[in-house]
Amino acid sequence: MNNLLARRLIIVVVCVAVGGGLYYLGTEALHKMFAAKFAPGPPAPTTVTATKAELTAWQPEISAVGTLRAVQGVDIAPEVTGLVRSVHFHSGDTVKAGDVLVEMNLDADAAQLAALEAAADLADIVARRDQIQYDAQAISQAQLDTDKADLKNKRALAAAQRALVAKKVLRAPFAGRVGIRTVNPGQYLNTGDKVVTLQAIDPILVDFNVPQQEIGRIAPGSVVRIDADAYPGKPFQGKVTAFNPRVDASTRNIQIEAAIANPGRTLLPGMYVRVHLAAGAAGSLVTLPQTAVTYSPYGASVYVLSNAEAGKPPTAHQVFIEAGPTRGDQVAIVKGVAAGDLVVTSGQLKLQNGAAVRVDNKLVPTNDPNPLPQEQ
Repeated sequence: MNNLLARRLIIVVVCVAVGGGLYYLGTEALHKMFAAKFAPGPPAPTTVTATKAELTAWQPEISAVGTLRAVQGVDIAPEVTGLVRSVHFHSGDTVKAGDVLVEMNLDADAAQLAALEAAADLADIVARRDQIQYDAQAISQAQLDTDKADLKNKRALAAAQRALVAKKVLRAPFAGRVGIRTVNPGQYLNTGDKVVTLQAIDPILVDFNVPQQEIGRIAPGSVVRIDADAYPGKPFQGKVTAFNPRVDASTRNIQIEAAIANPGRTLLPGMYVRVHLAAGAAGSLVTLPQTAVTYSPYGASVYVLSNAEAGKPPTAHQVFIEAGPTRGDQVAIVKGVAAGDLVVTSGQLKLQNGAAVRVDNKLVPTNDPNPLPQEQ
């Protein structure tokens, strides 16, 4: 009885072991089948934009903000009071040096001048007669000296009156363009009342400041290009004419003056302009859009694509670079990237070193060395 019970127990244990083994094998096979069927594939390539690094001509420049100023500019105003008789210009006229702008009423002053000149002429006749009589010893030296002094006095009074008359005719002190006319015939003018502004604006001057460390790169005659918002896409050329002889102690900047050709007189005093000053010899540098460069505490870097033409998705490799000067949307690459390298220009924040990418250049970052303001 005991032997029969033991055999049955052994049979049960064997059956359980075999059944468990079969169940495990079946479950493992099923798990592997499902795992193989539903296992995730390789990650999809990340979409980026990319461009080839180019070797482009590069003129080292210093950029600044400047203000235009007339070579000569004054507000015409009378030195004496008086009533306006006639106005000889219209708003915006171009005048020559010496042109009459305004005549004031000078009838009384002219009459007074005629009287003084007549008195001077009489005194001259008396002095001449006295000289003849003195030579004949008919009068004393004192009488002759008195009459000569009287002649000088009368001539001086006539000259003063003549100057007063001249002051009542306002003339252009130099050639230029007049502004808006603000006087009319019959108007009474006081001393110093503004009549019109006169500006000589061809050429026109631009004043701007640069840091003191840039002084060694600039010299009189250095080429200057300016851009004005009023005329987008139309640069104006000129040259440096002078330096301020001292550096501003509060900003450590030095003021520079440049003359800009303005034949059409389109540039006007007071305008704000962007100044680009050539500083050094022109050369060639590898350039990229500024969006391609990522800056971090470890340095500047870009992602360079490889296997781009091998019939498979290219891979991105992070390369640390040495970035150089910038101009507009571009940055010069001094070290780390060679001309012809395919570089990621946007989307690099989603990348890891060695990641597969898909290049889609339907919408690319701007790469203009001289961009215009967006509102233009």
